[in-house]
Amino acid sequence: MLRSALLNVMVAAARKAARALKRDFGELEKLQVSLKGPANFVTAADRRAEETIYAELNKARPGYGFLGEEGGKREGADKTHNWIVDPLDGTTNFLHGIPQFAISIALERENTIVAGLVYNPASEDLFLAERGKGAFLNDQRMRVAGRTRLADAVLSCGLPHLGHGDIPRGQREVGAMQGQVAGLRRFGASALDLAWVAAGRLDAYWERDIKPWDMAAGIILVREAGGFATDLDGGEDMFAKGSIVAGNEAMQREVLRVLKTA
Repeated sequence: MLRSALLNVMVAAARKAARALKRDFGELEKLQVSLKGPANFVTAADRRAEETIYAELNKARPGYGFLGEEGGKREGADKTHNWIVDPLDGTTNFLHGIPQFAISIALERENTIVAGLVYNPASEDLFLAERGKGAFLNDQRMRVAGRTRLADAVLSCGLPHLGHGDIPRGQREVGAMQGQVAGLRRFGASALDLAWVAAGRLDAYWERDIKPWDMAAGIILVREAGGFATDLDGGEDMFAKGSIVAGNEAMQREVLRVLKTA
């Protein structure tokens, strides 16, 4: 694919942050014997990655706003553009040495996501999309899967856990879905789940209680790959409601239908 100047800026920022994350990921096994060591180490890695991304993006596009998981909202002189960044999506996976984590960068222009990147430094999978120009995995065009029956589908979801989310509701929703699908997975990195839907690796994905930086880049990846992404009420308020369901048109509709029964 021929990358635009905008995507080149995003890729450069992600790759620079990824170099340190790769190094940090390799160091984790030395810290696993310590109870506090790994968590503190990963928190520091997360913050360093965000500062690296912020510095690179701000250098290339000075004045753009920035919303990051670690540093929160940073206002820019340009009120029409806003970066939405998760420097380390899948922190718990990273902490436990599981190579399912990613850097997620999206650009919002006048409240519309116009570009997105999801990059897994462990696998070097680089997912990119720009509005109206399609979605790509390592320069190969992506399309969502074509399956239309839940019985043939493999889905991913978020699972509430200790201190996060409504566990009884999560159990009802998973229970309602389990009897209707070929497989149900929980990978632990929202941005990658959405990227995998875009790539056709997963047929659909849903989750509640997530933040804009968890899904911003993934939304445009899915849509530019021919898929649909809405909140769990079927609307466009994913950021405000903190929920998302994504898949091809039939799958997205079917997932919503089943979840309503729960």
